[in-house]
Amino acid sequence: MVEDENDEIDISELTALLFAKRLVALTGAGMSTESGIPDYRGPETRRRARNPVQYRAFVSDPEARRHYWSRAVVGWGRFSGARPNPGHEALATLERAGHLEGVITQNVDRLHHEAGSDRVVELHGALTHVRCLGCDAVSKRSELQSRLLTLNPGWAEHQASLAPDGDADLETGAVASFRVAACALCGGALKPDVVFFGENCRPEVVEDAWSLFDQAEALLVVGTSLAVFSGYRFVRRAQERRVPIAMINLGSARGEEHAAVRIEGKSGEVLPRLLRALGALGAQ
Repeated sequence: MVEDENDEIDISELTALLFAKRLVALTGAGMSTESGIPDYRGPETRRRARNPVQYRAFVSDPEARRHYWSRAVVGWGRFSGARPNPGHEALATLERAGHLEGVITQNVDRLHHEAGSDRVVELHGALTHVRCLGCDAVSKRSELQSRLLTLNPGWAEHQASLAPDGDADLETGAVASFRVAACALCGGALKPDVVFFGENCRPEVVEDAWSLFDQAEALLVVGTSLAVFSGYRFVRRAQERRVPIAMINLGSARGEEHAAVRIEGKSGEVLPRLLRALGALGAQ
């Protein structure tokens, strides 16, 4: 990493690598943390030694579902209130300017959409919707929130810190009395329409992601440690095809040895500067 006299990160190599190439962005939780949404591998999350929800437990154990939804009701207000940051907005502007083909994201917060990005492939789904495990019907998470609060008056008033994926650090002892809402169509169990740990990405979503990836002349990896294979495989494929890889991240990332350029920095600071630099070169 090189810094200039103004203590700003030098992005000249990054700009030179990406200029006049069709870009595809691969984004992760590091972008969301800058909007106030915790990640699973951040310093505070690791300090609390928090374990993520496991798919097998959720689908097989009613108590696991009660535990999840009781906490998610508390966390939903703050999670749904998160807003895009300058990094999201810069990617949306890069797409409108014709530099970026689209975004493959591991995030489930819909902030890329809110920022104005048009083509977004959500590898892990989105918390804005829920899916019935019985009839596969999809409905809005906001509607379920209203139903859950009707069943559990005052529950959202519990004080708890926000945890990853819209969860909240609610005391276990408070969960026993929580009433879980069932599917309004078939009475089946409801699950957030996201990929839990131990669950596979939906095949049609992966196919869409590969279709977008195939348009890339360079892969821009932003805000992810790539610890999960669902994201890391795109870096592997880029390396196999000799597609240039650029990384913007705080901390190390899996596969960083394959990156032609790696920037240690926040996406909300680096991406707006990249946007301005590419625009300046394009105007010359």
